[in-house]
Amino acid sequence: MSTNRTRPAGRHDRCRPETVPPQRTRAARRVRPHHWFAERLLAVLSGQRPVHWMLGHTIGEAYDQLAELAPHSPLRAVGARPVIRMCHGAQPVPGVVEACASISSGERVRAIAFRLELGRDLRWRCAAVELGDECLPAAAPR
Repeated sequence: MSTNRTRPAGRHDRCRPETVPPQRTRAARRVRPHHWFAERLLAVLSGQRPVHWMLGHTIGEAYDQLAELAPHSPLRAVGARPVIRMCHGAQPVPGVVEACASISSGERVRAIAFRLELGRDLRWRCAAVELGDECLPAAAPR
């Protein structure tokens, strides 16, 4: 039997339990609002989700613009599923983000531009959306 009263019997290390450093946790990457909206817009414009899925996430004419774009969107074409290649946002004034994203679908690349506005409830909502009419051939991978 051990005569040392600071450690349980059978424990031979010199560190007391309260000196053990806390476990490191992975810092969760915070998703920026324009990245999140680009994914949602792509889902609607490619036909993966219905337009009304964005109803609570749009303000002003943005919902009408989506309703007009979605049924005839070239991203609905049969073939490779479209993916976001890049997404950039700029904040011209506090509470507003103007963003653009390039969408790759097979051999073609298209652009989406949209504007987000921060509401009084601190939720971002899409205020405008445009889909580029021209499509460019995808550049060869480097």
